[in-house]
Amino acid sequence: MISVLLVDDQPLVRASLDMIITDAPDLTVVGEAGTGTDAVRLAAELRPDIVVMDIRMPGMDGIEATRLVTAAPDAPQVLVLTTFDQDEHVYGALQAGASGFLVKDMELDDILAAIRVVAAGNALIAPTVTRRLISHFARQPTPAAAPITLDTLTTREREILTLVGLGRSNTEIATELHLTTATAKTYISRLLTKLDARDRVQLVITAYESGLVGPR
Repeated sequence: MISVLLVDDQPLVRASLDMIITDAPDLTVVGEAGTGTDAVRLAAELRPDIVVMDIRMPGMDGIEATRLVTAAPDAPQVLVLTTFDQDEHVYGALQAGASGFLVKDMELDDILAAIRVVAAGNALIAPTVTRRLISHFARQPTPAAAPITLDTLTTREREILTLVGLGRSNTEIATELHLTTATAKTYISRLLTKLDARDRVQLVITAYESGLVGPR
């Protein structure tokens, strides 16, 4: 059973999500929060598998709450809940430690599938969404951070990382570089290890911040 903490300042949104999640045989809602502060507190108390996190909330927003939740020992996975086309903070939430995001107008079955994907330890970042993230945030000032070095990567690994940053799936990477899908997956695993990245989302962020991927 996958336990879920719902975080949204709109009671109607929480009630709707609660209803569809409760109806799923393998998911259960263990708590709800209407603010980022309550989200951090309940995540520590209830220890859910997944926190479905809104971004725009009064007081502490979802980005800061995500940063605090994911910094805790044995932290739950965080799945951002956003109206993507209007929200300019998705990148910040991913950088804060979120493993992916949901769009509020997604199909109900897709929302449930997204929760399961992230609960399994995978990043939820669709190729089309990755391209939109990079296109949008590459036009913004680069966040102040220590320079990212890719000196440990081989030429092939840099190619793979670039394609990940451009939103290519493993199958698309394999086709483009004339590899098997299994080989492409192996390269992704190596990149995760070499770059100390938690998941594919962090690889995308690294590709952007290192300059491998820029405005398109």
